Amino acid sequence: MNVSEELIREIVSKVLEAASGKQDDGFVKEVDPSGIIGIKTSTVKCEPFEQDGVKLKDVVTLEEAPRMGCGIMELDHTSFEWTLTYDEYDMVIDGTLEIEIDGRVISGGPGDIIYIPKGSHIHFQTPDKTRYAYFVYPANWQELLD
Repeated sequence: MNVSEELIREIVSKVLEAASGKQDDGFVKEVDPSGIIGIKTSTVKCEPFEQDGVKLKDVVTLEEAPRMGCGIMELDHTSFEWTLTYDEYDMVIDGTLEIEIDGRVISGGPGDIIYIPKGSHIHFQTPDKTRYAYFVYPANWQELLD
């Protein structure tokens, strides 16, 4: 078997990356051989979503967690409409998250958890800059839309 220098470099790079906890996505994620995953949410840098004032970053892959998805979302003095094709829990890290449904508003602050059932047509909104973690089931909800 011929092992190229390039393959050795790639293997060493991946081993060092895993040992440091740093991932290609730029945030700290420790993946234990047991399947347990630890994510330092303060290191997650969100990316622009479909409109101004909305950013997000999925923090687990379908390979790592095939049943449940997870990510970080940031809203900055904004609102956007969404219909959920999955169940979702949101845990507020900073700011105030408001979920408007049928003219009513459910609000949460740091440490609070909001559950949104599948099929809900809502407005995510915030009167300030808000950061929260979202947990979705099933993880492959986007594939179910196709």
